[in-house]
Amino acid sequence: MLRDCRLVYVAPRSGVGGVGDYADDFADAVRPHFAEVIEYRHEGPGSHSVRDILRHRTAIQELVDSDPGRVIVHCELSGGSVMPFWATARLTGDPVVTATVHDPPGLVWWPARTKFLAGKKVLNHGLHYPLRSGWRALERRIAGNRTLFALTRSGADSLAREYPDATAKASALFVPARPDITPAEERPLAVGLFGLVYRGKGFDQIQQLRDSLPRDIAIRIAGRGTELLDPVDGVDILGEVNGPDEDAFFASIRALVLPYGKRSVYGDAFPASSVVTRAIAYQTPVTCLKVGALAESDSGALVVDGGVAELADATADLITDPIALGKLRREVEALRISHTADLVVEDFVSVWAAQ
Repeated sequence: MLRDCRLVYVAPRSGVGGVGDYADDFADAVRPHFAEVIEYRHEGPGSHSVRDILRHRTAIQELVDSDPGRVIVHCELSGGSVMPFWATARLTGDPVVTATVHDPPGLVWWPARTKFLAGKKVLNHGLHYPLRSGWRALERRIAGNRTLFALTRSGADSLAREYPDATAKASALFVPARPDITPAEERPLAVGLFGLVYRGKGFDQIQQLRDSLPRDIAIRIAGRGTELLDPVDGVDILGEVNGPDEDAFFASIRALVLPYGKRSVYGDAFPASSVVTRAIAYQTPVTCLKVGALAESDSGALVVDGGVAELADATADLITDPIALGKLRREVEALRISHTADLVVEDFVSVWAAQ
């Protein structure tokens, strides 16, 4: 039972990337299961010096030591998040230490990326890339026999392969609460791209997507940083959307297109997609290329082999077929119900209760 336990939750502060936003929902969802939840929130990757890491480690150790009862320490690990990686290693007092790994199979990928190295891209990669097998061995040693959660099945499989002494568990991202909107097959003849602009997210494929889709299918793009994209004829670029503007964006498209590509020379990664969960929240089918964890989509998504041209053809066929689109939309609606925070967090609670 967890009712007599303290959870020390180490996570980025609210607003620090997708992990920080995820942490807000996670903390709220687990709180009813514990006697006490202490949120130890911190700045994002690249913000911490060695001295900062030592200071945070001392503070986390004090939180463990201050409760003579059972303590569970859970942290969020993502690319470059060296503070929680080092600050939760080898804690004394025998607490249960677990982690959610957001970019598996690496725990943090760059274990030495302190604030100093974060500002020196060439030096950071020069230190980590040639020695990546050694750094992975270090991650393996730090992980030990912990339980590591991934938010995709393929991510959990990759953790099981890379960390044989650890226990890998698969969970899922929460689907956030959003209003009901018009069924996808009744919306305007348009597709959308959505999310934060950065490498690998397909925003560099907009022109090819536009050239490959019939001209009567509109393309609408929204998300943080999209306002800085070069204009493309026949593409509506909206910039960041929130609240009613976000509602209106999804109500104006029949499907969300994810022309994602491989993002890293370090190898394949299997992160979950918060963009997909946002589409699910708005009862919007997804079309995507067979890349990373997107390849495991088995409902609510149309997964396409090939490149952008093949994705465009499949998307056009889908959104002009009301029967196929309606079937996919109903699958999305089922996922929306089954992936609420209260239900998904049971994956974590059941593991903690058994330890």
